[in-house]
Amino acid sequence: MPRTSKRIQLLEAAAAIVNEQGSEYLTLDAVAHKAGVSKGGLLYHFKNKTALIQGLVDHANTLYKTNVDGHWNKTSSAEAGNMLRAFIEATREHREENASITSGMLAAQGSNKNLLSPLQDTYRDWQTQIEHDGLDPVDATIIRLAIDGLWLSEIFGIDAIDDDMRKQVLDRLTAHSYSQKEEK
Repeated sequence: MPRTSKRIQLLEAAAAIVNEQGSEYLTLDAVAHKAGVSKGGLLYHFKNKTALIQGLVDHANTLYKTNVDGHWNKTSSAEAGNMLRAFIEATREHREENASITSGMLAAQGSNKNLLSPLQDTYRDWQTQIEHDGLDPVDATIIRLAIDGLWLSEIFGIDAIDDDMRKQVLDRLTAHSYSQKEEK
């Protein structure tokens, strides 16, 4: 198994603090302590709290793009809805790792909303691709928003559904991604 970089360890420590205690407890001292490094070691990678939060957002953005692209690139046909199904499968498969790093979004929301711009750009790109993926753009957007709603409800612990229902919901959204052809 490859060794995790110190930078990633620091980001994971920061994410854990936000997930376990809340973004108001995210301090450089707390992150250094949780990661088992000196504050100077933390400052080597992140010059201040804003840089740390930006690092969390950038890491989440890279992870999400890798997850979606990994499923999208597996599709070799130009069949309508491939991008949307990649989005669904990334949500299905990467539930745990996405949830743990999403804390960067929460910290950025509470600290400086401008730090979310990389994720906003990624979502704009995905939305454009989804709208031009051969499905009815409104139906495709509704499906994407349902996936995001499921994801966010899981992050906040308000999903109130079991794994079987989650699977059924994602299966139904996948089925709809095949049946919602764009009307000309």
